[in-house]
Amino acid sequence: MTYEDQQRITRLCVRCGLLLMQYGAESTTIVDLCKRLGLSLGAGSVECSLAFNGITVTTIYNNRCITTLRASTTHVINVNIIVQIQRIILDLEKMNASEALEHASERFDELDRSSYPFWLVAVMVGVACACFAHLAGGDVLVVSLTFLAGMCGQLVRYYMTKLFFNPFVVTGCTAFCASVISSLGLLVGFGNDPHIAIASSILLLVPSFPLINSFSDMLKGYMNMGIGRFMFVIILTLSAGIGISLALLLLQIRQWGIS
Repeated sequence: MTYEDQQRITRLCVRCGLLLMQYGAESTTIVDLCKRLGLSLGAGSVECSLAFNGITVTTIYNNRCITTLRASTTHVINVNIIVQIQRIILDLEKMNASEALEHASERFDELDRSSYPFWLVAVMVGVACACFAHLAGGDVLVVSLTFLAGMCGQLVRYYMTKLFFNPFVVTGCTAFCASVISSLGLLVGFGNDPHIAIASSILLLVPSFPLINSFSDMLKGYMNMGIGRFMFVIILTLSAGIGISLALLLLQIRQWGIS
């Protein structure tokens, strides 16, 4: 193996780790897949260190050591990308090292990053919020209002994310818009209990996946990643609370809660 080949292996391991971090994989999965990828490509040893906003990968072959550090950005959670990367590594492990190295870059370039249409996602988010409103005892009017507020909130989140706004700003604005729409029902006495619509329309902002990952990371020994993700969840929740509060203050709603 030449020095250039080892550089390629390091770059591919970093690329794999960054994709997994950006799309929501837990730390154990990231480290395990990076090591398996490096070994399948012919590296003698692969070490991987994670931080909340970056990844460090070191490959060793014939006493040569290459270390690369890359910063990571946050994307939406996409489990499909994670599954595709796992399948790529499984396929590469079945090849010999030289053949795997030739095909690895092409396989990562061919990753399917497509997602559902934004309007379909918005509709399904609205339906999910409406279902929670129905379970909480809302009538048809309350459920309909919740559907509209949840769908509009998801559309706001989509467009702001597309324009690369800060995720905390996106969360606050989404909560504000959804709360304003659902709070109108409380002002006009819409449905049997308009409070349900306010509570249910912002459930799309519950950061359950990052929260589960943060606890999983801490329990498995990745304390810095776990704490970083947990604080990210806390600030997201705080941003949503600020958005809801601003909406209620704007509409001068002084009392709110499900009775």
